[in-house]
Amino acid sequence: MNQHFWIPGQAENDIKISPTCPPAGRKFQMFGRYKLERNRNMKEKEEEKPSGFLLVNKPTDWTSHDVVGFLRGVTKIKKIGHAGTLDPFAEGLLIVAVGRDSTKRIDEFKNLDKTYLTKIKLGTETDTYDKTGKITNKITPKIKPTKKEVEKVLKNFLGKQSQLPPMYSAKKIKGKKLYELAREGIEVERKPHEITIKKITLKKYKYPFLTIEVNCTTGTYIRTLAFDIGKKLKTGAYCEKLKRESIGTFLLKKAKKVKKFNKKNWRKNLFQILT
Repeated sequence: MNQHFWIPGQAENDIKISPTCPPAGRKFQMFGRYKLERNRNMKEKEEEKPSGFLLVNKPTDWTSHDVVGFLRGVTKIKKIGHAGTLDPFAEGLLIVAVGRDSTKRIDEFKNLDKTYLTKIKLGTETDTYDKTGKITNKITPKIKPTKKEVEKVLKNFLGKQSQLPPMYSAKKIKGKKLYELAREGIEVERKPHEITIKKITLKKYKYPFLTIEVNCTTGTYIRTLAFDIGKKLKTGAYCEKLKRESIGTFLLKKAKKVKKFNKKNWRKNLFQILT
């Protein structure tokens, strides 16, 4: 007696239900056909959904993954990713890819230059190089740096240079993220990587705060830049505020606040990249 049972991975058209098959086997074969059909329909529906990119203004106290999670709920699309992580304390432009085809193209944004506006506090250092960390050092300078001295120090950071990634970062060493090691109290040797600061402008200065705008290549840690500026000024420093204003030619002013996206308008805000 020939009985045909469904084998996982077998093509749907190859599934044949024999009239002589016992009830248990028949039920199993029917389930196999249903499962294959369901998976195929889900894949077709996923491919039919809109695909493109969104310019999102990430608020402070949200992780980049929080933004992705929120937009999954709005769009009902699982395949969503983002280009260029922003720290939770930071705000500003986040490019979000929606749909299977768009998430495959996220890497196209990786090498684009970025522009940041950052507020730096002098006189204090933290273990994370930003306001969220533990204070590790406080310095009270006998003479506060003048505006001219600050501008002179900033000019020293223009051009190509090596930058050491902070311990509290998502950079991986031997498969483990640095911030995971840092939370365990483990500090490891990090290799500096090459970056380029293309433009650095002093926007405002009144001790202990200075605000600068930085245009830089990908991979630049603004927190590390703030820390290094503090070292050069001999005051210590950490990053108080951070806002990403642009990624390549994509501007923050064209972005929409994350909570402004809803089921009715998100499709209208999708844009495509021409190949």
